[in-house]
Amino acid sequence: MIFPKWTNFLPLVLVVVLGLGLTTVIFVFSYWFTDKHLVVGYQPLQPIAFSHKIHNVDLGIDCRYCHFSVERSSVSSIPPSATCMNCHNQVRTDRPEIKKLKAYHESGNPIPWVRVHRLPEYVSFDHSVHVKKGVSCAECHGRVDQMAEVRHDQDLSMAWCLDCHRNPDSKLRPQSQITNMSWTLSPQERATLGAQLRKENFVHPRTDCSACHR
Repeated sequence: MIFPKWTNFLPLVLVVVLGLGLTTVIFVFSYWFTDKHLVVGYQPLQPIAFSHKIHNVDLGIDCRYCHFSVERSSVSSIPPSATCMNCHNQVRTDRPEIKKLKAYHESGNPIPWVRVHRLPEYVSFDHSVHVKKGVSCAECHGRVDQMAEVRHDQDLSMAWCLDCHRNPDSKLRPQSQITNMSWTLSPQERATLGAQLRKENFVHPRTDCSACHR
């Protein structure tokens, strides 16, 4: 006997090791080298061209008209086609994109919007809590009012969230300015006002694990 019996298992071990190695490589490239992880700037093509700039800036429509649950729910709702048709039953009805909208509405099928912002399933995030405490949409989503197509503006990483929780003053603003994306003050003015708002609104951001991981 030239080789011991245990060497008979070497081909099986080799196959398992190679299989695990290949799986790891595929995972690394499919996750870490795509927008699923490097999400800043992620801007998927949507089924219907929609400009936040036109609706929010040019027409003056408040964010909460479409995202109506953002102040009372953990999620910021995506409006049904019926909300859009409140205006577009009469406005720009001859445009190709509005015809697409009307077709979805009449079919009863939801518009298959491509999700831009997605937190991991193990993260608990409540939009209403942040909005009620004075955190504007712009702090997380950027200047959406200037976007013809929505893109991922911040990395929404754990470190990014913790930085805000540890130093919230510069992120706070009056409730009257929550959806005013162009609202601005100097850094010093924002810090001073933020410190005042933090006390008035009893803002005490938690930094322990269970604050976000429940």
